[in-house]
Amino acid sequence: MSIYPVEDFKQYWPENPSNLKDAVENYARGLRNLSTTVLGLVAEGLGLHQNYFDGDLSGEPMASHINFYPPCPDPSLTLGLGKHCDPGLITLLLQGNVSGLQILHNDEWIAVDPVPDAIVVNYGHQMEIVSNGMLKGVNHRAITNAEQSRMSIATFIQPSKEGLIAPAEALHSEKNQPIYKRFHYREYFGNYVANLGDKEKSAEPFLVKCA
Repeated sequence: MSIYPVEDFKQYWPENPSNLKDAVENYARGLRNLSTTVLGLVAEGLGLHQNYFDGDLSGEPMASHINFYPPCPDPSLTLGLGKHCDPGLITLLLQGNVSGLQILHNDEWIAVDPVPDAIVVNYGHQMEIVSNGMLKGVNHRAITNAEQSRMSIATFIQPSKEGLIAPAEALHSEKNQPIYKRFHYREYFGNYVANLGDKEKSAEPFLVKCA
């Protein structure tokens, strides 16, 4: 559900329980502040202006997905969520107390075990594109648990649909030519949905072709 800007969406949130709207509003404002801080630090780390990711690059209304995974007697028979890379800039994940998140690293699935009260930050595919491959959008999945249910809340920071996406010009050099073409985020997102979140297939039309 969309949660930020709060004033645009609060009217659509459920009325019950009676404290839900206040809780969601506080959570939304806190995560928006966190995302601004994280993106500012990432920009500085890349050598860009601290406010580089402001505006259209993070301008889509902030949305959260609440995922519930019931216990599965035999987790080998099903995944909670299959392999994919999130399409946006970053994803802020509150994963609860039950392990289930795994990331793909060097062709191996590695568990990201929960840390109490921590928010996991995943780079999305647009971060990889804007950084011209210096940072990598992470392929990940969620597995089920034989004994315990699991709930997670994923909040997505994405470019506005009409926002122009391209590798940051300040990162271009003779040895670091742009890998990606300039495109509107809606073009990428449509291709992402059509390819069911497959990172390589989603990016293919936007890659710079070598002569």
